[in-house]
Amino acid sequence: MNMNRRDFLQLLGIASAGGFLLHDNETHAFNSAAQMYQLPRYGNVSLLHITDCHAQLNPVYYREPNVNLGIGVMNGQPPHLVGEKLLKHYGIKPGTSDAYAFTSLDFTEAAKTYGKVGGFAHLCTLVKQIRSSRPGSLLLDGGDTWQGSGTALWSQGQDMIEACIELGVDVMTLHWECTYGAERVKAVENGTLKGKIEVVAQNVKTTDFGDPIFKPYVIREINTIPVAIIGQAFPYSSIAHPRYFVPDWSFGIQEENLQTMIDEVRKKGAQVVVLLSHNGMDVDLKLASRVHGMDAILGGHTHDGVPEPIAVKNSGGTTLVTNAGSNGKFLGVMDFEVKAGKVSGFRYKLLPVFANLLAPDQGMKSLINKLRAPYENRLNEKLATTDTLLYRRGNFNGSFDQLILDALMREKDAPIAFSPGFRWGTSLLPDSTITMEDLLNQTAITYPTTTLTNMSGMQIKTVLEDVCDNLFNPDPYYQQGGDMVRVGGLDYTCDPSAAMGKRIQDMRLGGKLIEADKVYKVAGWAPVSEAARDNGGEPIWDLVARQLRSEKIVKPTLPNIPILKGVTGNTGIL
Repeated sequence: MNMNRRDFLQLLGIASAGGFLLHDNETHAFNSAAQMYQLPRYGNVSLLHITDCHAQLNPVYYREPNVNLGIGVMNGQPPHLVGEKLLKHYGIKPGTSDAYAFTSLDFTEAAKTYGKVGGFAHLCTLVKQIRSSRPGSLLLDGGDTWQGSGTALWSQGQDMIEACIELGVDVMTLHWECTYGAERVKAVENGTLKGKIEVVAQNVKTTDFGDPIFKPYVIREINTIPVAIIGQAFPYSSIAHPRYFVPDWSFGIQEENLQTMIDEVRKKGAQVVVLLSHNGMDVDLKLASRVHGMDAILGGHTHDGVPEPIAVKNSGGTTLVTNAGSNGKFLGVMDFEVKAGKVSGFRYKLLPVFANLLAPDQGMKSLINKLRAPYENRLNEKLATTDTLLYRRGNFNGSFDQLILDALMREKDAPIAFSPGFRWGTSLLPDSTITMEDLLNQTAITYPTTTLTNMSGMQIKTVLEDVCDNLFNPDPYYQQGGDMVRVGGLDYTCDPSAAMGKRIQDMRLGGKLIEADKVYKVAGWAPVSEAARDNGGEPIWDLVARQLRSEKIVKPTLPNIPILKGVTGNTGIL
């Protein structure tokens, strides 16, 4: 990163306006700011990686989890490290900008100091800067980009599609993109994206004859070196979301086919082979140990901001596994040195995108303003204010989840409520206005129907056990969803290490044990069945917005977290 004095003073002004604690000594401040994004070129092949942006075009606050439990052999291992344990593992000093980027420690105060993260205009500046020193580099998008905001929902992802083209994305895979439906995804691939962004997914095929839906891979030359990018869409897209969106598509991990694709691209001369994955990091770690011939997996889905790659040994050598966070908060940079037809060395850096330290790219800024213009009035509606920090990410309820659950129980007159354990959803600092945009950042999906269901105590337990197994099954290949379903009104104990069917214990409502045969009213939203879709129902954002307009001020409320057993000493909990 080369800066003259004028550039630095502009940067210093941006940083100071955002509250960065830059040193009083100008020379020290110059060096600190310059070094933050100074990344000397290494090797002859460079790949840039973003993932799970969830349609956040503008800078946001995003709190990392304080609970991300690793079960069994994963306890004590990345990505299941939070707080001080993560800092210690990676040698990050408390109170620094990196501590703010990678943990939830002192989040409110740190956010006031270091400011918002991400934003495509700021990300674009960083991408251009990194690429300027890395000729031929590719920018890879790991999926979950077209969904997660009001503008993405209303435009069917078109805002993000245009922003990704402007950003310079070369190759992408997918997950939430599929919730716009098969026809929409293929129309975009064959229309707007044609000749600009390649969509790759080796594990998506037709349900009848197993024909590929997308290209399984692309091979691009970087500085005369053939580089293969194989795509891996989220393996459980048709389970985690309504099947009717992609009725003729099959997914799955498809290890054998992946190995076939690796062998195929190697035979075609690929000297670097990378999997662009939306498996989730635990799945990628297992996968890397079972297939050979991949140099790296650039991963997503679980939103883990992991500062360093994990080297996984397999029968063919070693595969590097990374995960690049979410919400446009990070840019991963993987540099390879390739000699004599194979990778001989690498450097990797996961760069936090601090909006206060990166001037917005003017072309991207203009595009974002244009894309948002038709929706600004709806997005900016003021619903309420919050006296407390609102956040979502973590294995169990966040405070924004609790707000949604409380609204469901009041509006549906139900003693119990369920809300999906989505990992996406931005954060709001205390004393902030809650706008319709903020609410949509938590709820903007294509199946938003609210429901009221009569469920027996046994059915309630079955639901909780099923979701809990999706999260805590010791075999990563059976981890098929997001975080734990959020629960309102109902208290329970959870033993993540117990066997399937025995993790949920001591369920109580108002202090009384839930009875297996008794029927309870349960409010919820985001049903995946066609029957629920056909029955209709109010979208979740309308229901919660009505409550917020009435409530006016959101007071501090403790999220309804279960009593946890067997987690003493677990590195994934503060």
